[in-house]
This record gives sequence, C-alpha cells and structure tokens, in this order.
Amino acid sequence: MLLSLPFESRQLEALALATAIGLLIGLERERRPSTKAGVRTFGLTGLLGAVCALLAELLATPAFIVAGFVLVALMIVAATLRQPDADDPGTTSVVAILVCYCLGAMVWLGHGRLAVMAAVGSTMLLYYKSELRGVAARLTGKDWRSILQFSVLSLIVLPILPDHGFGPYEAVNPHQVWLMIVLISGVSLAGYTALRFVGARYGAPLLGLLGGLVSSTATTMVFARHARENPAMASTATLVILLANLIMVVRIVAIAWALSPGVVPLLLFGCVAAVLIGIVVIGFNWRQLAGQGDLPVPETRNPTELRAAVGFGAFYAGVLLCAAWLSDIAGRGGLYLLAFISGLTDVDAISLSTLRLLNLGKLEVASAAIAILLAMLANLAFKSALAFILSGGALGRRVTLGMAAVGAGLGSGIAWLLHSSL
Repeated sequence: MLLSLPFESRQLEALALATAIGLLIGLERERRPSTKAGVRTFGLTGLLGAVCALLAELLATPAFIVAGFVLVALMIVAATLRQPDADDPGTTSVVAILVCYCLGAMVWLGHGRLAVMAAVGSTMLLYYKSELRGVAARLTGKDWRSILQFSVLSLIVLPILPDHGFGPYEAVNPHQVWLMIVLISGVSLAGYTALRFVGARYGAPLLGLLGGLVSSTATTMVFARHARENPAMASTATLVILLANLIMVVRIVAIAWALSPGVVPLLLFGCVAAVLIGIVVIGFNWRQLAGQGDLPVPETRNPTELRAAVGFGAFYAGVLLCAAWLSDIAGRGGLYLLAFISGLTDVDAISLSTLRLLNLGKLEVASAAIAILLAMLANLAFKSALAFILSGGALGRRVTLGMAAVGAGLGSGIAWLLHSSL
C-alpha cells in the first residue's frame, strides 16, 4: 500500500535538506579529533529525523518520532560512557545530535526554513565555544546583575502589568510605561555591554558612538573633564562629545520609528540637517586629531538597575500626565514649553511621552514632531553649557560651536514645521 503512494520532488528535497543540515553540524563537530559523532553520523541523524517524521505521517502516529529520538539519545549516551572525553563530558555532543534529529523531523513536517535557521545558529554556538567562554569569563558581577535585572524587567514584570489607562485623561498605562522602561533599558544595555567589552580599544569614534547609546550626558561630562586635565586632547574630546550627541539624535529617530512611524517623515528634515552639519563639524575636528593617548571610558550607571528603571518610569509617567494636561489647557504652546524644560535633562522621557500621546490620538503629528525636536534642541543646549562649565577654554568653545551648528539643523526642522502648520 505504501509503495503505491505518489512520489513528489518536495519529499526528496525534504530528505536532502534534512541530510544537509546534519552534514553542516557534523562538519563543525569533525574539527574535534575525539568527537563521538562526526559528519557522517550527524548527516544520517538528520536523515533519520526526516524518515521518522515521514513514517509518523504515513501511519498517523507520532510514536515513530519519539522512538527515533529515544534511540538516538541512547546511542550517543552509550558512546560517551564507553569512551569519555576529558575536555567534553559529552553533554554538548548529546544535545547537538538530538537537535540535529529534531531539525530533520522539522524539515519533513514543513518547517524547513525555520530548521535551517536553527541549524546555522546551532553550528555557530558550537563553533564559537572558546569565544563564548571568554565572554563569560570577562563578565563581572555588575554585568551579570545588569543581564538578570533586564530579564526581570522584560520577562517577569512587563507581562503582569495591566494594559489600560489610569488617572486623568487615562494617560498612564502601566504596561506601556514599563514597556518604555524596557525599551530604553535595552538600548542602554546594548551600548553598555559593547562599551564594557570594547572599551577604548578602537579610539574616539567608537567611544562616541557607544557613549551616545549609553548616555551622551555621561560621555560629555567625562571627556570635558578629561580635556580640562589634558588640553592637548581637546580635539579628541570634542570629536567624542559631538559624535555621542549625534548618536542621541539618531537614537531618538529610531525609537520614534519603532513606536510611531508616522511621525518620522516630519522629524527627518531637522534631524538629517542636524546630522549632516554634525558630520561636517566632526570631519573638521577629525583632521586636527593628534595622538589620542589613553582615552577614558565613561563610567555609567547600571542601565537596568531597578531603582534607575523605576525612577525613569516615574519621571516618564509624570511627564506624560503633564503633557496631556498642558495640551488640554494650554494647547500646543504648553506642550512645547514642557518639551523644552524636560528635554534639558532627559530627552527620552518627553520623546516617549509625546509619542504615546500621539498614538492615543491626543496630539497631531506635526505638534509631536515639534515637541521632540525642541526636546533634543534643549538637551544639546544643556550639554553645551555642561561641557563649557566643566572644561572651559578651548573645548568649551569648540563644543559650543559644534552643538550650535547641530542645533541649527534641528531649529531649521522646527521652523519648517511651524511654517507648514500655519
């Protein structure tokens, strides 16, 4: 009866793909001379997974898939016990071959694309064993706390919060507030991790980029003080500070695109102008760079610390309430005033609050874009004053001129939006 079933090329492709997945993983395992399973074993295991899934489908019972899984597990465990490896007790080999079997079954069941992606990811995990061990060895207690705290913020607290509005104007949604905390903490954690592992190894440009992701304010403070202690580093410090603040502009646009794509076209005129002007200013400072010396790495707060997260959430919720209230009683002028004042010290909270009100239909797109641009402009002004006070002299003048040039780009965007809304 089975021989009378029609043969399809899809079936042959599935068997070939399952075998190829096994061969890919097996080629990586073949690098180890003492491995219990090499390219042939893994190739056959992938094929076995597909064949067992085929039989399970034809006979309408999953028992063949389960039986094949158990037999493969017993086979590799027995081989490991008979000839143990001092470097690898066998756990990785057992898991790898079981994954290979399951991927072969997935291919037959119609999940070939997902199986290929999982196979490539599994092979990378196996290949980069020493690099992953090196990363784990370099993680400090502070790094582990950051990772675990972010996991708590995103995977435990976020899902249990109610997803509806509370308070005046129903503006405060606990789930949305915490989602913003997770978003900002995640971006900051990515920059913090990169800064932690890369450090000053690749010089000023990378420090400016990563510093902008973590905290452009902290980066401005560190390099302003550094230039005051070592005036010869003024050009390098200027480059790092300006680049960090340009990254701040790009980061806000990226967040706006993720949360409310409709506002991005109105932000682009001012932000693109600011970035282009900033690139010209940075290029001018780059030409004046002398030896960089020992660049300091900005010491930033743990971006996922619960106290910091709750503090940002409370500030964000407060700004959200004030923005809704001022928009109601004072119109756009009240929102713009709040955006400028709150943007002096924290551009994230007012930007996220504005985007939230826009998504709720309480703001027009143009008003939201102007408020965000005003917040960024105020933030640049605050950090220019900060750099001038902390460093004085050459760096203060350079940073102030550079920030003013970038601010002119943002100001042109504000003027264009105001003119368009008249």
